[in-house]
Amino acid sequence: MIKLNLPSELPKAADKRIALRVTPAAERALRQGHPWLFDQAIIHQSHQGNAGDLAVIFDKKRRFLAIGLYDPEAMIRVRILQHLKPASINVDWFKARLEAASQLRAPLSNSPPNKLTNAYRLVHGENDGVPGLIVDRYHDIAVIKIYTSAWIPHLKNVVSALEDIFPFKSVVLRLGGGVKENEYNLRDGMTLVGKQTDQPLTFHENGLQFEVDPVHGQKTGFFLDQRENRARVEKLAKGKSVLNAFSYTGGFSVYAARGGAKFVVSLDASKPALEAAVRNFNLNLPPPTPSVGQGENLLLPSERGRPGAGASVHECVNGDAFEEMTQMKKKGHQFEMVIIDPPSFAKKESQIEGAISAYKKLTRLGLSILEPGGILVQASCSSRVDAETFFGAVNQAAIQVRRPLKEIERSGHALDHPVTFREGEYLKCLFAFAP
Repeated sequence: MIKLNLPSELPKAADKRIALRVTPAAERALRQGHPWLFDQAIIHQSHQGNAGDLAVIFDKKRRFLAIGLYDPEAMIRVRILQHLKPASINVDWFKARLEAASQLRAPLSNSPPNKLTNAYRLVHGENDGVPGLIVDRYHDIAVIKIYTSAWIPHLKNVVSALEDIFPFKSVVLRLGGGVKENEYNLRDGMTLVGKQTDQPLTFHENGLQFEVDPVHGQKTGFFLDQRENRARVEKLAKGKSVLNAFSYTGGFSVYAARGGAKFVVSLDASKPALEAAVRNFNLNLPPPTPSVGQGENLLLPSERGRPGAGASVHECVNGDAFEEMTQMKKKGHQFEMVIIDPPSFAKKESQIEGAISAYKKLTRLGLSILEPGGILVQASCSSRVDAETFFGAVNQAAIQVRRPLKEIERSGHALDHPVTFREGEYLKCLFAFAP
């Protein structure tokens, strides 16, 4: 039996379940399998409850409709665990959900040695039937991230269920925006199982090695959702000069270099992220050793000389992507592939218009430093900007600067990031030639 490093004062879910009745619109949505019940959709509640208490939703004829985790502080008042059929929510229930999620990822867990992949999303929240909870695997480390305090009373059951799927050496807890730091003495990055993870770890993805900091890194430490798009870049990068804007720790950059890119620039506002990108290059590729510098120090291949056989020149530029690409344009820097993978620009509805404008601006900037016939790779991780709107904005911006795109491919979610409801579809990426 595993030993959990959980604070003793963690709350327990109440034995008495909360009974709810909801609006007709919410009832229809729940019958169709939607994983959220919003506060304004509740028309009757039997009694008040605490975060993590189980809430049972009944239809207008008082028949069972759904059961989920209650959070009195959240707009998403109940995150649905099961629809239409009553269930006992216990460790066996969690074990069944996690096992089903694990089976879906079997092609990744059984990857061949030359394509070894031992890092991926093991549990994808709502889309795997556990709303507000994700689990990422990094080799023998699991990272659990919760987005609502409603999961706190159930952490022990989740970890116990997880133990039966993989013999993880350590389990790390990350707290999403909906969970307060130090609530019940829970800390972001604390170790729930095993030894404290203080140093970056390494994992494999498609045969490449990367480092990850599961305690302090963005998300759970690495952007696992772009794995297949990174592989697509590798196939297109041979012989090209490549700019990777919003590069973080250089995932796209390393793939481009392995694919035979002659020159790769990683551009990011975070110097620690770029330093990690340098280390990731060193884990996988021969010298020359790259450096981290400012935009004015950027040297193009013609200025540096041709790299040795099998080696890609790698430069890191530390700065704001919008500003640095503007400066590159002014200095006449050109690339044969430009990758633009920004953070989410629209976390709420009021930001959608601004996000679309930002995507268009990035398209124009990217094309201004992309050689004729070059390849533009542009992604969005904003769920509030749907795929058609995003692809339309990119194409419209390209037409405005007289560089209409010839699309190669539009991509979405990989198998470890399944989509089961509209709001869960956040990732989209466009690959296109720009004449």
